[in-house]
Amino acid sequence: MRTLSHSPAPSTDRSHRLHDAKARRVKVLVTGAAGLVGGEVCARLLAHGHEVTGLVHRNPDVRANDGAAVEIPTVKGDVSQARLGLSHDTFAGVAEAHDLVVHCAASVRFDLEEEDYRATNVDGVRHALELAEAGGMGFLHVSTAYVCGTRDGPIMEDAPLPDSGFANGYEASKAAGERLVRQSTARWAIARPSIVVGAHEDGAIRQFDTTYAAFKLIAEGRVRHMPARPGATLDFVPIDHVAAGIVALAERMEVAAGGTYHLVSGQPLPVERFTGAIGAHPQFHEPELVAPDRFDPALLPALERRLFKRVAGLYASYFQRDPHFSDTRFREVTGLECPVTGEDYIRRLIDHCIAVGFLADA
Repeated sequence: MRTLSHSPAPSTDRSHRLHDAKARRVKVLVTGAAGLVGGEVCARLLAHGHEVTGLVHRNPDVRANDGAAVEIPTVKGDVSQARLGLSHDTFAGVAEAHDLVVHCAASVRFDLEEEDYRATNVDGVRHALELAEAGGMGFLHVSTAYVCGTRDGPIMEDAPLPDSGFANGYEASKAAGERLVRQSTARWAIARPSIVVGAHEDGAIRQFDTTYAAFKLIAEGRVRHMPARPGATLDFVPIDHVAAGIVALAERMEVAAGGTYHLVSGQPLPVERFTGAIGAHPQFHEPELVAPDRFDPALLPALERRLFKRVAGLYASYFQRDPHFSDTRFREVTGLECPVTGEDYIRRLIDHCIAVGFLADA
């Protein structure tokens, strides 16, 4: 198999930069293939004619965002374990059989202990990189735009990683994983989605993760108060834009290698417009936004206090930031741009939640 050497930066030649690798069949291993983003990435890679293998853990089912089964071979493994939990022979065979690792496997929860984050989001990256290095494979790492921590204002794709100032263990662990990628001898690129939610056209999403759990508590009025800083914004990005972006980078690794790419809306939505879209539905509750220096969770009613601590409070820091993520490099390399989001998009997300019974109808 051809060894992929590291390239320090994307090309500036537009014809080369927008080179489309669909015609060249690539053998791709996707870790976290049964996950929300991983499954949709597998479906799109397969639709583009690539050979795709999924690394799965407890859940063996690989599905696209619309719920359709993705018929690909899978390997059962565990990124937290040395050799991904595979035998020596299987590890060597997987390394030899593929050209590229798309590393989607990660824990996206905000309530884990440090050792749990390290096992999956740091050691998991290390073990996946060892596979890529063993096989001379490229390595496309899926991180998060929020490795910027609590910084506000313009966040450039090539901005240095902060050493501190993260809002939670998830962000810190993803930053640690990125550092490992940058130190690797593999030919790497880093994709950074922001807050991944439903598809742009209709808001559809295959599974409702903890972000949606917090949204549900707020909409149903079980959490009625949120600490929010004036001017804070949220960057919600459609899952279809994220998956399309990951596939585009995978197909352009020759020019994407050595770069970091924001897969974001680039259209920060003021927090009060987000909560206002919730309150526009008569059956939902618009939370009271409280200045952080005046917010004391100990003063909340007992049930709301417990729910805030267990779920909604884990996302409170996102109501207190105003990052503006640049995706200039991503657009130059892939030719893709996120479609218009905003309040109409939020309404489509809510409408989908109602249509499938996740939220109550009027």
